[in-house]
Amino acid sequence: MDNHSKNDSQHWIRQEIRDLSAYHVADASGMIKLDAMENPYVWPDALRQQWASLIEQTDVNRYPDPSCLGLKQQLRQVMNIPEDMEIMLGNGSDEIIQIVAMAMSGTGRSILSVDPGFVMYKMISTFCGLKYIGVPLREEDFSLDLPAILQAMDQYQPAVVFLAYPNNPTGNLFDEQQVIEVIEAAPGLVVIDEAYAPFTDETFMHRLGQYDNLVVMRTVSKMGLAGLRLGFLAGPPDWLNEFEKLRLPYNINTLTQLSAELAMKHHVVLDEQTARIRQQRKVVVSALTQMQGLTIYPSDANFILIRTAAGQAAPIHARLKDKGILIKLLDGSAPMLKDCLRITIGTAEENQKLIASIAACL
Repeated sequence: MDNHSKNDSQHWIRQEIRDLSAYHVADASGMIKLDAMENPYVWPDALRQQWASLIEQTDVNRYPDPSCLGLKQQLRQVMNIPEDMEIMLGNGSDEIIQIVAMAMSGTGRSILSVDPGFVMYKMISTFCGLKYIGVPLREEDFSLDLPAILQAMDQYQPAVVFLAYPNNPTGNLFDEQQVIEVIEAAPGLVVIDEAYAPFTDETFMHRLGQYDNLVVMRTVSKMGLAGLRLGFLAGPPDWLNEFEKLRLPYNINTLTQLSAELAMKHHVVLDEQTARIRQQRKVVVSALTQMQGLTIYPSDANFILIRTAAGQAAPIHARLKDKGILIKLLDGSAPMLKDCLRITIGTAEENQKLIASIAACL
């Protein structure tokens, strides 16, 4: 018997987990919330009444439908998923990333993505005991450094490559032909993460089946259903049938299934909201571009990355918070994001308050 107590967490918890910080969500009570890439619009009353009626008729004493066949069929139609591709549902994209990482883990294996990129790729790699390889983007425009990615794939032979398209937190779309070159050169699986698909016209969904190692991941969070926690992976059956073995039973609850199915049947409502967000993105970009001391980066997402004058990101973030507006401070999160802020596109009224407040800060 060693000297460690049975409840000595510092002994029993893996060192790499102890070294992590928990994912932090800022308190946004009573604030204009422009920090988390959410759709700011709620459902119209008529749709809410249909939803309430559905819930009223739904019992939760039984386990949910484990296959989610109705919901999958709705998603297949709305998202244009090829008929010969399988679909796996997850509790948000995060669970899908975790399932993929768990399935592909092994001694000496790694996951590769780009930096700056979605923070959960690195965190979940650590959870699952995989080495994380982050290849820096080109500093001037956050585009792919293709030679560096190809060299890193050759060196580390990653089991999985994750590429967000558009990228988070930078908002830009990578060059399509360069992404194809990554897919063709990758030694293992390539996951194209299309979380922000509603805000761009580009997608790799139609390319499923062209490459044996390509899968596409999406979420309904950004299109207005963040509270449901629903993501999906689409791709060849050979891959998805294996991933299904790791999906916990009943991971998509009854209320999420019926709510998402209703939303997909009325996706035109969400599409109209998305169109408003895209239009408001132009308004915000135009206004901020005219302000001195700010660099505005191109965005195909529902947020904008901006760079302030040296040392001004944290003060501007703090002043906006004092004015009741919460945005994301990225300065300090990665060297390439020095002096950077990320702003989610809100309603027209919220955006005007934001623009006026930033102008006052400057």
